Amino acid sequence: MSTSQSKTVIDHRICFVGDSFVQGTGDPLCLGWAGRVAQDAVARGVNLTHYNLGIRRDTSRDIAARWQQECAVRLPADCEALVVFSFGVNDTSIFKGVQRVSEEESLTNFQNILSTSSSSYKVLVIGPPPMPDSAHNRRVAQLDKQFTELAATLNVPYLSVFEVLRKDEHWLKEAIANDFAHPGRRGYERLAGLMQDWSEWCFSTTNG
Repeated sequence: MSTSQSKTVIDHRICFVGDSFVQGTGDPLCLGWAGRVAQDAVARGVNLTHYNLGIRRDTSRDIAARWQQECAVRLPADCEALVVFSFGVNDTSIFKGVQRVSEEESLTNFQNILSTSSSSYKVLVIGPPPMPDSAHNRRVAQLDKQFTELAATLNVPYLSVFEVLRKDEHWLKEAIANDFAHPGRRGYERLAGLMQDWSEWCFSTTNG
C-alpha cells in the first residue's frame, strides 16, 4: 500500500476539566477515573493525548474562570477535540457556615460553561459523585438532578453517577477510610467502568 493510500491516524485530544475527583485524589495509582478511561482507549489502539485539568477544591466558579484558556492551548483546530467536565461537590460544601456556591450560581455557571464550550468542542459531562455525609449528599443529589435537566435542555450528554456510586460497595467505604471524601483504587475503577460503558463516551466498550 502506498503512503497516499495508508490509513489516516486521527489525532484525538481530550481535556478532563474539574475538581479533585477528576484529578484522582486518593488513588494510589495516581490515575483516577480520567487516567483509567484514557489508558483503556490507548490500549485499544486510539491515538490519544489526554490532559488532566482537575484542581482540588475547585468549584464551578473557579472552572468557569479558567477552562477556556486552559483548553484552547491544548486543543488545536486540526485535532479531534473533546472536553469532559465534572464538578459540583465543592459547590455544595459548607465553608464557615455558608455553602461555597449557591445552587442558583452553580446552575448559571453550568449553563455558561456548557453553552460556550459546546459551540467549539464536543462536550461531555460527568455528574458529581456522592459523599459519605448525609447532609452533604442531599445537596449533591439535588444539584445532580438540576444539572441533569439543564444538560438535557442544552443537548449536552450528561452521565449521572450519583445513585450508582452511592450504592457501590467500594466508593463510600474507601472515602471514609481515606479522607472522608475521595475513594481509592476500586472506587475510581468503578467510575471509570461507568464511563467506559456509556454509549456517549467516544471510546465506549458499547461502541466497539
